[in-house]
Amino acid sequence: MRRLALVGALRRWKNAPLLVLLAALGAGLGGGARAEAVLEGRTLRYEDGPALRWARAYPAGLGDLTLPVQLGGSVYLGAGPVVYALSARDGTLLARYDLPAPVASLDPGGGTLRASTRGDGYVERFTLGRAEDGGRVQERVVFPPDPEVTGWLARAASLVPDEDLARAAREDPLNPFLALREARAAGRDRYAALGAVRRALGGELPFAAWVQLAAGLDTLGYPAAADVALDRARRDAAARGYDPEIRVSRAALGAYGNPSGYLGTLLDQGRLGRAEAWMRYLRELHPRFEGGPALYARYADVLDAQGRGGEAEEWRQFARELRAGSLYNLGAEGPARVQATLRALTLALALALGAALLTLTARAWRVQGEDTRRLGGRWRSWGRRPLFRVRRSAVLYAGWGERLGLTALAAGLVVSLAGWSWANTTSARLRAPALNIGTYGGGWSAARLADLELRATPDTALLTGLAAQLDGDAAAARARYARAAGDPCALNNLAVIAQERGDVAQARQSYRAALAARPDLAAAAFNLGLNPASPGTAFQRAYRSGEPRLCYPGDRSLARAVSGDLSVTLGGLLRDPLSALTPGPGRSARLGWAFLGALALLAALALSLLIPRPAGAERQGRPAAYRLAALLLPGAALLEGAWGGVLLLAWAAALAALAPLTGLTRFAPPFGPAEPGVRAALLTLLALTYALNTAAFVGAELRHVRQRRREAREDT
Repeated sequence: MRRLALVGALRRWKNAPLLVLLAALGAGLGGGARAEAVLEGRTLRYEDGPALRWARAYPAGLGDLTLPVQLGGSVYLGAGPVVYALSARDGTLLARYDLPAPVASLDPGGGTLRASTRGDGYVERFTLGRAEDGGRVQERVVFPPDPEVTGWLARAASLVPDEDLARAAREDPLNPFLALREARAAGRDRYAALGAVRRALGGELPFAAWVQLAAGLDTLGYPAAADVALDRARRDAAARGYDPEIRVSRAALGAYGNPSGYLGTLLDQGRLGRAEAWMRYLRELHPRFEGGPALYARYADVLDAQGRGGEAEEWRQFARELRAGSLYNLGAEGPARVQATLRALTLALALALGAALLTLTARAWRVQGEDTRRLGGRWRSWGRRPLFRVRRSAVLYAGWGERLGLTALAAGLVVSLAGWSWANTTSARLRAPALNIGTYGGGWSAARLADLELRATPDTALLTGLAAQLDGDAAAARARYARAAGDPCALNNLAVIAQERGDVAQARQSYRAALAARPDLAAAAFNLGLNPASPGTAFQRAYRSGEPRLCYPGDRSLARAVSGDLSVTLGGLLRDPLSALTPGPGRSARLGWAFLGALALLAALALSLLIPRPAGAERQGRPAAYRLAALLLPGAALLEGAWGGVLLLAWAAALAALAPLTGLTRFAPPFGPAEPGVRAALLTLLALTYALNTAAFVGAELRHVRQRRREAREDT
């Protein structure tokens, strides 16, 4: 009996795996499906077989949704430029990842979650940390100046109806703008409002959202909470690599919470106490913002009006200090000032050249008509004997010195037009969004830099190397800095890489070499412990304490990277004159045609220096039209001497500077001719040129009379 029982047990044990497999298959076919997250329309559902554990709906205004993925005990969903991490158990929001562009896909392969974002012309990939560990993006996130991205959280809160506000705030405790709405809705219930304010300050936000939140808290009457939000905005921006040394455009600042716009509102309302807090924020993080000089001047005037002259002068001095390192040290308006100067200079040279040509034509008119009469007249002779007619051009009746003066004026006009083109192009490219977002690097910036067609120069290598270094790619940064060998700024940044690698001795040696090559390099001085005073080093001490200071290219370096010096532009135009008509940033077809015309005129005048004067040149004399032109156009009849050219240019410069006051031109010089003192100086200069010219004209007339008398006596 025992043997039979044992055999039966063995037979049952032998068939046990088959029975287990059949049971598992039966359970699977019987509907025991595992729990999973599914997306139906714009509703995220977590289903456990036929049972629904939880569901979350996302309005259409939040942007496209990705397919949800599950990793560990969390469900991840991309909505617009953020990724939500929710608990698979009950749908509780665990973390939110703020990304720089709409999320295209989520990939949980290899047990690590990666998010792909798709911007305008670029794709970026980010690694998302575990939601249970705080939910951080491992790579550097650079936010583009796009309100659709930077204002996404505020917009998401605004889409919630008032009746659903409490539920939405419970489901999304990480959106502080929902708590801000709750504080606003609490009205006189101060306790509830303060609780909502505390919840609003309890999370992690990108700096642009902190600024928007600060403005909202300020408006609600919570200045201390607004100051906390502004401080966190500075710290978040510092951690992301934003720096006071880099300019910020008005559009970028608007996308980053528009602190300058809110500051203007505070000044309009006379809330100087709160305006001071926002001025400090701009001064520390974005001192070189577009429109900054005007706002600094306005704030200083307000301080003056309140009897705080010392503070006002301190702000004016700060604005003046910001000019250091700018284009020709002219400050934020440097490119515009260079443009205005070159426009006025071009107009002055054109006036001088036109006046000289008109005067010489008036002197040669009678003799030229006599010489061309036998060939059909002044105009028909062009068709019958073009070479003969060219030989009788009005300019050729002038003396060699006068022709040389005309050629010099034409050469100056060509250079000034090339400079005008350079200023236009440089100004437009310096305003490129990629160079004016407060930092470098990131997918958006890299895509826009490629559109600028940067020149292959050490300055470009410095810029692109800095972008790679900020993005954490030290190998790419070193390779790019190698193309900027000898540049003190690049040398400082290479030393930063060495210091972060642990080679402190090599780093300090490079810092000293960079400072020796450029004694005003604040970054190298800071890294050597010399404590230089600048907005960048002050920001480094306050918000990146213990970290070495990077060197950022100044306006002059950026100008060389985007368009080169004036000599580069002039050389390119002379090698390929038709390139003046090529469309591009800041280029004008009319300016291109003007350059080609001036270049053709210069070539003709230079050729005239090689052609002898016609035989009838001695018969020109001083006809009435010539005398009138010589009297009305100072210096135009005195080009044989060097001082005649100086007098002509002084007259033309004064007239070009005063012309905008008449409304005839828009080429206003940078020094403001409408100001009484400037206008008086220009009028005095104009009167002086006429006085000197009149004296010279009278002297020339007397010499002409004496010569005529001498010739008459010789004839008799």
